[in-house]
Amino acid sequence: MPSSIDLAAAYASSGVEEVLQQLDQDLIGLRPVKTRIREIAALLLVDRAREQMDLQSTAPGLHMSFTGRPGTGKTTVAIRISEILHRLGYLRKGHVVTVTRDDLVGQYVGHTAPKTKEMIKRSLGGVLFIDEAYYLYKSDNERDYGSEAIEILLQDMEKQRSDFVVIFAGYKDRMETFYQSNPGLSSRVAHHIDFPDYSEEELMAIAQLFLGQQQYHFSESAHAAFGRYINRRRQLPFFANARSIRNALDRLRLRQANRLFSRMDQPLGRNDLTTIEEEDVLASRVFQGEIEGRDPSQPLTTISDFP
Repeated sequence: MPSSIDLAAAYASSGVEEVLQQLDQDLIGLRPVKTRIREIAALLLVDRAREQMDLQSTAPGLHMSFTGRPGTGKTTVAIRISEILHRLGYLRKGHVVTVTRDDLVGQYVGHTAPKTKEMIKRSLGGVLFIDEAYYLYKSDNERDYGSEAIEILLQDMEKQRSDFVVIFAGYKDRMETFYQSNPGLSSRVAHHIDFPDYSEEELMAIAQLFLGQQQYHFSESAHAAFGRYINRRRQLPFFANARSIRNALDRLRLRQANRLFSRMDQPLGRNDLTTIEEEDVLASRVFQGEIEGRDPSQPLTTISDFP
């Protein structure tokens, strides 16, 4: 047993800082989320140091809840969390298995248990990320098998707590109702992390990051026009933060390509191929108060109607 622990050296050798730096590169903003991840990493480093000094302590709870609207980085953070837990020795593999209700809940008696247990088996050594977890519980349907999936999850979250981590994710208000549906759920989730919506400035930075990664850029007038696009799009239904921005940029590239194709009798330079112009932005239906990416003749019903 060592007489002292060099925490700085332990931190440096763990590789955790590399993962945290990658998280900063992956995601714009989200200061409260990144701060909480660093705090969890510090807790685990100290816990490991205590173990090396033969000090008794309760194993830290690692199951988590991520709440926030779509496109706020929950899946990306889950991946980085899994890497941190793996590097610190809390997970054997550090992979992430992402599931929804359909992957866990069966349609008839005897179907749910094997489905849920199979997903748990796949996630052993890593993270089971349950997106839109509140759909597991349907209070208006007594014959629904979601409650069976929840009970199996609860059992294994306790029984196999050292071999996998469960992250429940979804809208904040719906997740609160979900936790109220089963008293054992909230008590087994140690870390509740809320992912705020991005500001307009952060969304513009995200757009420029995405464009830069694909070797595109806005012209000065297109930059200003896209700022107006962001302002309008945030006020329309089913806004999905970074996901909506990525979808918008895909459509901008489509319009740019068609604009260039319509002028193919003219030679193209590098700047032509890499520049998004104002007209590419202003052609968006968002400026007419509509949501792009769907048939305007069809009614909006769920978030799945928006890509």
